Amino acid sequence: MKKQIFFFLCFFVLLSLCVKPAVTQTKIEGTWEGVVEVMGQKLDMRVHFEKEEGELKAYIDFPQQGIKRMALQEILYEHPKISFVLKTPAAVAYFEGIIEGENITGEFKQSGIKGKFHLAPGKEEEEPEPSEPLPYNEEEVTFENGDIKLTGTLTLPKKSGRHPAVIMITGSGPQNRDEELFGWKIFRDIADHLTRNDIAVLRYDDRGVGGSTGNVFDATSEDFAADVLSAVKFLRARSDINPSRVGLCGHSEGGIVAPLSASQSKDVAFIICLSGTGIIGKEVLLTQMELIARADGTPEQETKKYIEDVRTALEMIKKEPDEDKVKSVFMDIVSKQLETMTEEQKKDIEDVDAYLKNQVEGMYKQFSSPWFEFFLEYDPAPTLEKVACSVLLLFGELDLQVPAEMNNKAMVKALRKGGNKDFTAKIFPKANHLFQSAKTGSPSKYAKLPKEFVPGFLDYITDWIKKRVDIVM
Repeated sequence: MKKQIFFFLCFFVLLSLCVKPAVTQTKIEGTWEGVVEVMGQKLDMRVHFEKEEGELKAYIDFPQQGIKRMALQEILYEHPKISFVLKTPAAVAYFEGIIEGENITGEFKQSGIKGKFHLAPGKEEEEPEPSEPLPYNEEEVTFENGDIKLTGTLTLPKKSGRHPAVIMITGSGPQNRDEELFGWKIFRDIADHLTRNDIAVLRYDDRGVGGSTGNVFDATSEDFAADVLSAVKFLRARSDINPSRVGLCGHSEGGIVAPLSASQSKDVAFIICLSGTGIIGKEVLLTQMELIARADGTPEQETKKYIEDVRTALEMIKKEPDEDKVKSVFMDIVSKQLETMTEEQKKDIEDVDAYLKNQVEGMYKQFSSPWFEFFLEYDPAPTLEKVACSVLLLFGELDLQVPAEMNNKAMVKALRKGGNKDFTAKIFPKANHLFQSAKTGSPSKYAKLPKEFVPGFLDYITDWIKKRVDIVM
């Protein structure tokens, strides 16, 4: 879906950042920004140091990957030396640097790879002040699904009455309430537009993100559907929400979760699936990999072989109890990738054996996780056949992660088979997975594109909802 569960710095398309001169920083606290340089590529990064009850804490951002405020561990600062560790679900990254004047320079290591990083004093990102007061109310809210606490923001029209409402559902991986990617607060923009049009919107942090408890990596789409139904119950109990006009809007994996939720409850008035899937997860993944590889210029023969190898590995994970045999297939895949690397990329691999081992372990951990096992085998069609409420299906013509034609066709077929009498499907021309105007649709271009939706996207959603919740247009 929109990002992988595991996190390898070297496998993303990276952009350089020109570090601007700044006033001399005499203490470590504050924001530093710069780049990691590894395997011939550059990854923008920001590190925030702050004191909490006398203890030095640090957080890291990777804007191009949509990673924000990820906590760092093992922070050691003894001027001029500074070191810290980034622990991810798949690997551990080590940073060791020296402060020299206005800069921190040092070495980065992860999974047998070494690289360099440099940082200079930067500015704290500040939320832009609205040019005018918001024409609606915002409220911080909390609701629960069993022992899971979920926190979010509810935006409400200022006028009195019981309002129709939409619950936003994020895509795969840990997402905050805004589904913030590459510095773009996607769900906030949707919520702003809908609430200005008299529709309340609830958006909340995923499990383990922000103020929410739990762990998104231990859950599946079924668990997230249960979270959504808890949100529906929460809204229906409020005196300012119309209990018969509560709908769902899910993006990417959220387009799987929304039908799951609606199929289990008559309390869902409508669902909107943005880049939702209609075919079995394994085929979505393999098609996604193939299209992205081609868009990024991978030779056709290499692409075909890679897809064949991944398909074999997925079948083995499903049927083969011997972990070592499955890992041997992953080792073949990673070894072939190593062979196709440039000399500039290879020179940063400090320990080839460690590199290969860590890549294999990361792939195995990802593909055998509860979330991935569910996704790979899940067929959305039978669930869609059970959805009786109004449905809006929206796709981007250039979406390489959830290809529009095949998924649109499958979802429409399932809804018709189930006898749904009110569904609408539309493919936005020249739009990518995030519904940005695009030329190729490649995920490697998301960060470079304007942080805005294709023309007509927000109005189309708003008008469709209004026709179904009795708002006068």
